[in-house]
Amino acid sequence: MSVPDYMQCAEDHQTLLVVVQPIGIVPEESFFRIYKRISAVSQVNVRDSQRVLYIRYRHHYPPENNEWGDFQTHRKVVGLITITDCSSAKDWPQTFEKFHLHKELYGATLYDSRLFVFGLQGEIAEQPRTDVAFYPSYDECETVEKRIEDFIESLFIVLESKRLDRATDKSGDKIPLLCVPFEKKDFVGLDTDSRHYKKRCQGRMRKHVGDLCLQAGMLQDSLVHYHMAVELLRSVNDFLWLGAALEGLCSASVIYHYPGGTGGKVGSRRAQGGSLSAEAGNRHRPGALTSNGINADTSAEIGRAKNCLSPEDIIDKYKEAISYYGKYKNAGVIELEACVKAVRVLAIQKRSMEASEFLQNAVYINLRQLSEEEKIQRYSILSELYERIGFHRKSAFFKRIAAMQCAAPSIPEPGWRACYKLLLETLPGYSLSLDPKDFSKGTHRGWAAVQMRLLHELVYASRRMGNPALCVRHLSFLLQTMLDFLSDQEKKDVTQSLESYTAKCPGTMEYITLPDGLKLPPVPFTKLPIVRSVKLLNLPTSLRPHKVKSLLGQNVSTKSPFIYSPIIAHSRGEERSKKIEFQWVQGDVCEVQLMVYNPMPFELRVENMGLLTTGVEFESLPAALSLPAESGLYPVTLVGVPQTTGQITVNGYHTSVFGVFSDCLLDNLPGVKTSGCTVEVIPALPRLQISTSLPRSAHTLQPSSGDEISTNVSVQLYNGETQQLIIKLENIGAEPLEKLEVTAKTVNTKEKLYGDFLTWKLEDTLSQFPLKPGKIATLTVNIKVKLDFSCQENLLQDLSDDGISVSGLPLYSPFRQVVKPRVETKPINPQESSKAGDFSHVKVSDVRISNICGAHWAVLWFVLTRQCHLLLDVFNSTEHELTISARNNEDLILHAGECQRMAIQVDKFNFESFPESPTDGTQFANAKQLEEERQQAKGLEINSKLDIWEASVEGVLNQLVLEHLQLAPLQWGE
Repeated sequence: MSVPDYMQCAEDHQTLLVVVQPIGIVPEESFFRIYKRISAVSQVNVRDSQRVLYIRYRHHYPPENNEWGDFQTHRKVVGLITITDCSSAKDWPQTFEKFHLHKELYGATLYDSRLFVFGLQGEIAEQPRTDVAFYPSYDECETVEKRIEDFIESLFIVLESKRLDRATDKSGDKIPLLCVPFEKKDFVGLDTDSRHYKKRCQGRMRKHVGDLCLQAGMLQDSLVHYHMAVELLRSVNDFLWLGAALEGLCSASVIYHYPGGTGGKVGSRRAQGGSLSAEAGNRHRPGALTSNGINADTSAEIGRAKNCLSPEDIIDKYKEAISYYGKYKNAGVIELEACVKAVRVLAIQKRSMEASEFLQNAVYINLRQLSEEEKIQRYSILSELYERIGFHRKSAFFKRIAAMQCAAPSIPEPGWRACYKLLLETLPGYSLSLDPKDFSKGTHRGWAAVQMRLLHELVYASRRMGNPALCVRHLSFLLQTMLDFLSDQEKKDVTQSLESYTAKCPGTMEYITLPDGLKLPPVPFTKLPIVRSVKLLNLPTSLRPHKVKSLLGQNVSTKSPFIYSPIIAHSRGEERSKKIEFQWVQGDVCEVQLMVYNPMPFELRVENMGLLTTGVEFESLPAALSLPAESGLYPVTLVGVPQTTGQITVNGYHTSVFGVFSDCLLDNLPGVKTSGCTVEVIPALPRLQISTSLPRSAHTLQPSSGDEISTNVSVQLYNGETQQLIIKLENIGAEPLEKLEVTAKTVNTKEKLYGDFLTWKLEDTLSQFPLKPGKIATLTVNIKVKLDFSCQENLLQDLSDDGISVSGLPLYSPFRQVVKPRVETKPINPQESSKAGDFSHVKVSDVRISNICGAHWAVLWFVLTRQCHLLLDVFNSTEHELTISARNNEDLILHAGECQRMAIQVDKFNFESFPESPTDGTQFANAKQLEEERQQAKGLEINSKLDIWEASVEGVLNQLVLEHLQLAPLQWGE
């Protein structure tokens, strides 16, 4: 026997072999549809008996294997079923002749045969025949199963007659010697009358009868015959048949111990209706009739248990039988099949190490020169058996050999599809999965070198199949999952191959569905480049929204009234870690910063890199970057524009590297640090751009906080001088600017200067509001300088060192408010309170006041009682020559640093009445405070009456001077 049946199992020894074959031209689909219905009738209860017949169907069986039918009867073809198409009566004789020719192939062993004819109608089809069944078509053949059952009963009749004939002890008759094909020439010339020869004949016949009993459903009788055969054959050293008798004994014992079968299909050996074989069922039915009509009692059960091998003895007998088979070169197929049967039994017994020894022996059994197809089948079965005993890596090893055999050079047309399919089946054995998510969890599993070799073979098989998309997917998977194990040269080679494939078929994020239904998931390049942190950036200060201070009662419903709630406590930590304080604005460019690095030994070009978001319509603006070799951490800023409002979540980013498009989700990136990925997008806001008529300052007097936009301008004024500051307000956004608020804040570090330096009229500007997009409004600010001329110590030096800083001219819009509004800020309209916006400052810094100083004052008597002369010592503190003009006086010329006296004629005046005592001014705390208030009031009045250079003089006028300036309390008559 030259062709092994790798699907053999121990329980096959009790089956009858039936071959089902087509005659002529029969559609393959139609044939296998009928074959499937026929093979479904695999167990038949014998009529008027408790025995069950088991049938094994094959649609292809080598005739040379049939020659070993006497050695083991389950290898003998006892039934033949042929299927043919015959549409006309003219073709019928030729069809029937072909049927007889098929019968002659197995004629020596056939018990019975049948011919199923489809398509023939008429007189011929109406003739009753036992060996031929006619059907109009493949769809109208309801009685196929019934005819198969009748056919199997006819096989049983022949089998039973042969069993009875061989089992009957005819001492007067000479027992024939049963032989295997290669023994016939060895027995020529032997003494047939010797006792040794007769024992050999008896032992072989006992073994043959045991086979027939086992096929006929008589398990107990078969055990008895096998034991007798073993004793007889052992005595004459007939090792080949002794091995067969021991294997038969093992098979019968396996059927007894494992009625469910060892072939891997649970319940495959159970009879129809769920009943076990009659012999197995009767084990627990004392008193039931056996096959020979004798009442069975406990003694029969005891006898059967005595003859049956224990599970441990089964394996020992298998080892012994295989050792005997090994003595014969021509019994290699028998030895191989015995090893396979023993492994299946050991797999049920969960004895993996012993099973691996049998399989290892099977690997080294030398058969004839096998064809490539037979090699593929052999390695595939070895792989399956190793898988059953839990040797997954060894299973993958043999399956990979079978895959390589599919594409052997000796095959004219290599089966690359079969090769690819088998390679896919080896992946679990090498701890490989085609889902990249399995490689992002924990440490790497399996041997990376073997895995890379297998992935390369998948790529090659995909290319030979003509499927570039599969090549790209497997190469991408190799580069993504095995990057840490690739050498620098291997990285270059893989990326070059990938680029050559993607030039024809770019890599996508779509699933690839294989013909057998397997789906290959996409492979995003999360390591090209590697991302270490993701940070959502606030808008630039000029675009940053600032929420208006909410009114009482707003946002109360969004917060829990309880300090602690066990229901939501578990989620607070996650919410806090994901919370982002700032906001994005609809229509404004928003930024996300990634810290990435390039692990490749060459420059990495990343194209079409952008953001992946959900929740809000978002226009991602792709970027392209080039990272140097092994760059280390490198900041990359990705930008986009939200088109609608609401909550937006940054889920990841997309890239195009080496022609492969990847969608990289943050959840699948191990070790990525992020401070939150969800931010609120608020409606679009107006944007205000401010420019001034003054030149920019060379330095900043007061640093701006992070929430302010500052413009520092510089102006130099003389005391009493007034200058206009023109501020242009341009709406550069897309929303109208509806309201404007202006406030000023003066910073005086030395506290020697005072007065209202900035004045403006907002009505003219507000008349141009609402300010449409693209329109410009102007605001005029008057800068008026007043200086205290008191001759305090070091005043002149201080004046040369300091200036006046107008540090605040904030321009407010109801859409753009400060982060921390002042308490006195006026509430805005409720419909506008939910909006937020920017603000801008104009800082007027470095206002230098360089002018003259009156060092001393005096008042002279005058002829008229209503006038007097005011004498001043005037000092020019500037570096320029000054000309001083006064009413009714000649001009006075002062050189730089010069001091001269001048007299000014002024009118006397009456002071207003002021409180004279604490009782009259109860609002003041004490007399000292009252006096200070009186002096301040008088100074303000003198400033307004004299109007001398717009100067303040109350600090240098003593009581005597004040009395000379006051009109006498007299009333002159007319």
